[in-house]
Amino acid sequence: MKYDFTTILDREGHDALAVDNLPIPDATVKDGFSKIPMWVADMNFPVLPAIQESIFSRLNEPHFGYFTIPDAYYDAIISWQKSQNNLLVKKEHIGYENGVLGGVSSVVQTYTAKKEPVLVHAPTYIGFTKTLKNLHRTIIHSDLIQDENGIWRMDYEDMDRKIKAHQIKVCIFCSPHNPTGRVWEKEEIEKAMEVYRNNQCIVISDEIWSDLILPGHQHIPTQSISRDARGRTVALYAPSKTFNLAGLVGSYHIIYNPIIKEEVLRVENASHYNSPNILSIYALLGAYSQEGKEWVKELCETIQNNIDYALDYIQSHFKGIKVARPQGTYMLYLDCTEYLEEQETSLDELLRKGIEVGVLWQDGRPFQKENTIRMNLALPLSKVKEAMQRLSDFVFLEENSL
Repeated sequence: MKYDFTTILDREGHDALAVDNLPIPDATVKDGFSKIPMWVADMNFPVLPAIQESIFSRLNEPHFGYFTIPDAYYDAIISWQKSQNNLLVKKEHIGYENGVLGGVSSVVQTYTAKKEPVLVHAPTYIGFTKTLKNLHRTIIHSDLIQDENGIWRMDYEDMDRKIKAHQIKVCIFCSPHNPTGRVWEKEEIEKAMEVYRNNQCIVISDEIWSDLILPGHQHIPTQSISRDARGRTVALYAPSKTFNLAGLVGSYHIIYNPIIKEEVLRVENASHYNSPNILSIYALLGAYSQEGKEWVKELCETIQNNIDYALDYIQSHFKGIKVARPQGTYMLYLDCTEYLEEQETSLDELLRKGIEVGVLWQDGRPFQKENTIRMNLALPLSKVKEAMQRLSDFVFLEENSL
């Protein structure tokens, strides 16, 4: 490969939540075990060199005063969306967001009041849950259902029924879906948007994972489905998940409907929170480049290899652990129900055993599904192999293997 996805980064003590903190604060890692970060949704690969080069070019200018977002920023997004998603966007459709969850919060505040309901799918990204709770909104879950092949599906009748029963005005749609890794097909999004249209809902489409699509699958932008979808949807994107830039901060919305855009901006401007950092602007310029396209292609191939290895290992060594093959993102969502019942143990005990040997994985229950663990595979394959071996040797003991 042209780019580096094998170097083991030493992130500890270098401003990295994934290793400077533990997923269970009072847990401990035993002496002799290094930390393998597999919980926080950021990556453990060296950043795309073009991003650093772009930031360095701006650092060489000895002034950091007030600024307006340059046209190059909008041009980069327009070009990226056209080449990656075949989505035609103009400058007036784009707006800076300090974060995707900030965008979610703004739209929710624009169209709902305290205690009013918002529909989300379950399993649910924990960021949605925290944001809606902080805003004192009522969360209504529509459960995703796994079919006979383990593929997560939307329940359109359940969505429609709950929207009507609770008179819901705003729905959050996660595409690709976190934490299941489901990449929705065009027909599925069409059916979901039909439900939203029939109930006149504003749709918040979180598409932050849209670049991390595994081979054989394709991201379909929600706004590309129909004229109606284009007019009722606020889509939220960012280079942060794709290029590991969360610490720099910087996302953006795409809103085609001028009335919705005006109303959302009125709420955002009232808080005065939504101001970009000049270095985050240049980080996006380095990311949304030809080099960035090549890097993402190699990244997705790397993640696919990691997933193939991890799934094969789990299926052959960890009896009672079930996991659906993700189609996008770099996360696995493990269902430990059968294992916990057979071993007469608890999820808390299982999580702690992993952390004790340095496998820092994440409690999946806050994502609204019991007996689950979320596991990040965006790290060199050698570390994925090491983590699986530790789990086999110290957590899922050999007598439980198939």
